[in-house]
Amino acid sequence: MTKQETSSLESRNKWLSSDEHFNNLYPLPIKQLADRHWTSLAIVRKVARFLAPSPDARVLDIGSGVGKFCIAAACHRPAAHFFGIEQRKDLVEHANIAGSILQMENVTFMHGNFTSLDFTEFDHFYFFNSFYEHLTDTEKIDTNISFSSSLYDYYNRQLYKKLNNMPAGTRIATFHSLENELPPEYCLSESHAGTLLKFWVKS
Repeated sequence: MTKQETSSLESRNKWLSSDEHFNNLYPLPIKQLADRHWTSLAIVRKVARFLAPSPDARVLDIGSGVGKFCIAAACHRPAAHFFGIEQRKDLVEHANIAGSILQMENVTFMHGNFTSLDFTEFDHFYFFNSFYEHLTDTEKIDTNISFSSSLYDYYNRQLYKKLNNMPAGTRIATFHSLENELPPEYCLSESHAGTLLKFWVKS
C-alpha cells in the first residue's frame, strides 16, 4: 500500500469513527436530519456484510438521500460497488461532495426515480423505507417533492414488481419497512435492532 493509500484509509477511518464525526461531512441543515433520516454507522456495518457477500457485488440503495449508507458501506466493502438512486437533486449533490471528500471510487450516485432503473443491473438492495414520507402525518425531509398515499402505494407496487423479477439468491436489507414491497419468495434470513432491520434472500 502506498503512502497516499495509507493516508486515504486513515482519513476514512476517522470519518467512520462515530456518527457525529461522519455527519460533519454535511452542512448543518443536513446534519439535523441525520438521526431521523440517515442510516447509523452501526446499521451500515451489518448491512454491508450481508449485501456484499462477494467482492464484485453491485448494491443499490433505493432512496439514497445524502449518500451516508453508500459511502460508509463502500468503505467497509471496498471491492464491492454501491449505487444510490435519489430523486432530490440537492441531496445527490451533497452525496457526491461527501464521496469526493473521502475519495470514494466504488460509489455512484444517480439523480432520478428508482422506477426508471433496470434492477437486473444490480445484485442486492438496501431499502430504508424511502416511501414512508408519503404517509399522512410523517416527518418529511423537505417539501421539494409531492407527497400522497397514492404515490406510496404506487412505489410499493413498482418495487414489488422489480424485486419479483430478480433471480433466486437476490438479497435485500429492509430498515423500518412495513414490508409491503416484498414478494413472498423473499425469506427472512436475520433480524437485528429488534425487528427494525431485516435481511431477506429470494428463494
